[in-house]
Amino acid sequence: MKIALVTPAAPRTRNGNRHTALRWAAFLRAAGHRVQVATQWDPDASADAMLALHARRSHASIKAFAGAKPLAVALTGTDVYRDIHKSAEACESLELAERLIILQPRAARELPVRLRAKVRVVVQSSSTRLRHRPVARGFRVCVIGHLRAEKDPLRIVHALPLTSAPLEVVHLGAALDPALTPRTDDPRYRWLGSVAHARALRWLASSHAMVISSRMEGGANVVCEALRIGVPVIASRISGNVGLLGADYPAYFPVEDERALARLLSRAATDPRFYRVLKHRVARLRPLVAPQAEARALLAAMRF
Repeated sequence: MKIALVTPAAPRTRNGNRHTALRWAAFLRAAGHRVQVATQWDPDASADAMLALHARRSHASIKAFAGAKPLAVALTGTDVYRDIHKSAEACESLELAERLIILQPRAARELPVRLRAKVRVVVQSSSTRLRHRPVARGFRVCVIGHLRAEKDPLRIVHALPLTSAPLEVVHLGAALDPALTPRTDDPRYRWLGSVAHARALRWLASSHAMVISSRMEGGANVVCEALRIGVPVIASRISGNVGLLGADYPAYFPVEDERALARLLSRAATDPRFYRVLKHRVARLRPLVAPQAEARALLAAMRF
């Protein structure tokens, strides 16, 4: 097929939606499809099918394309946990789509029961060959993601004064909201701003653990990358994280709870037995985020 792949993430942007779009385009091309990636649908172009990321932000393209040809809509975290409950445009996209793609199985619970037959799960993957080689001294923790409200990016800054553990925190991501620019004199903390994806993965591989403190996630790329490399994850207990890591994963903290986060950081840094448990759990989850698994699921979802 000739597939129009629409994502609101512009070229050369460093965010999860853009990475997902390019990876999916590569999988589809490897299977013999012709794929055109764009930020919006050009009605003068031709395509046999559309795959649109983001129900609300891609709504205009979805509505313009919908009709006799197959249409799949991939739901992001803000779609699943906010927009489809508030936005008429996002809700219309759900109705227009023949197929709804979610990034972890728990997201289906947010959809009306009558629409769940449309749902296919495509867990994101990482093709990195990096393996977990944490620095020899101290306990390095990385936080990766652009600084915006949904990510609750300053939770790590609030948690640091509550633990005396010998931590080194490396925070990567652009401050998309100036109000979220990190400000702390704690020598254990470094904010490096936006960095290239390859460099971010090297920081991740050199860290003992990764913190994801988000208020909402559809199924974060960075969690999948951590699992692929073998880096233990300390995560907010939200549906998007639980859908990837499992209900009984032992390193969750309540959303916006810096005290619980500080306790987990201290335990991971000072309790070797607990840290080994985290390493074991991450190793068990690694096959879930293999590129072959994601490619199979995506191609199955695009069989109309």
